[in-house]
Amino acid sequence: MTFISVYNAIIYHPLLNLLVFFYNIVPGHDIGVVIILITIFIRLLLAPSFGKSIRSQKAMNDLQPKLNAVREKYKDDKEGQAKAMMELYKENKINPFSSCLPLLIQLPILIGLYQAFRVALNPAIGMAERLSGLYPFVYRPESISPFFFKVINLSQPSAVLAIMAGLAQFWQSKIMMPQGPGQDTTMKAMSMQTTYVLPVISMFIAWRLPAGLPLYWVVTTLFAVGQQYYVMRKPKVNQ
Repeated sequence: MTFISVYNAIIYHPLLNLLVFFYNIVPGHDIGVVIILITIFIRLLLAPSFGKSIRSQKAMNDLQPKLNAVREKYKDDKEGQAKAMMELYKENKINPFSSCLPLLIQLPILIGLYQAFRVALNPAIGMAERLSGLYPFVYRPESISPFFFKVINLSQPSAVLAIMAGLAQFWQSKIMMPQGPGQDTTMKAMSMQTTYVLPVISMFIAWRLPAGLPLYWVVTTLFAVGQQYYVMRKPKVNQ
């Protein structure tokens, strides 16, 4: 069994079937509404993983004053500094790498959705080829309209959705940006670059992709912002 066949079986075909299934049952067969429903379904499915990542990031932000004290105390002893920081993470039950897991999960899903949108919404490809890999119990529609509210063609790039995707990501990054005094200068500088540069890069990338993908990114980011607001309302760790 090749990597491609495994990828298709685990990622691409389930997403394609989910797309067609929702398209069949959504009133008006609006593909934009379908993508929004798929996004909500995926976010709910991955909510525990994303929630754990957000809590870990918040705990890291809350712990910054103590981490800065360790850096100052062991500024001439990198090995001692690393050991003391790991002990601090262990004491507070924080995994500094746990925030990376949702990104690793999100990447194959994004690739699978891009493939599903590129194939299923491409009018230049015959329906039989477009829906190759459809499960027997999923009804095969005669056609799939790529229009969202009969206005935006989600099979083509959209400047509006690309800009919205960049703004949504900026909002999300801004929420998690370290705040207050006592923050590590290097980490704060990196966070500012992520907050202001990454959304611009994402916007230009989204500008060249089928608009269905930026729409997915807008909805998933807004969902993440809601999760982050919920987590950030909880009391900080004692310092």
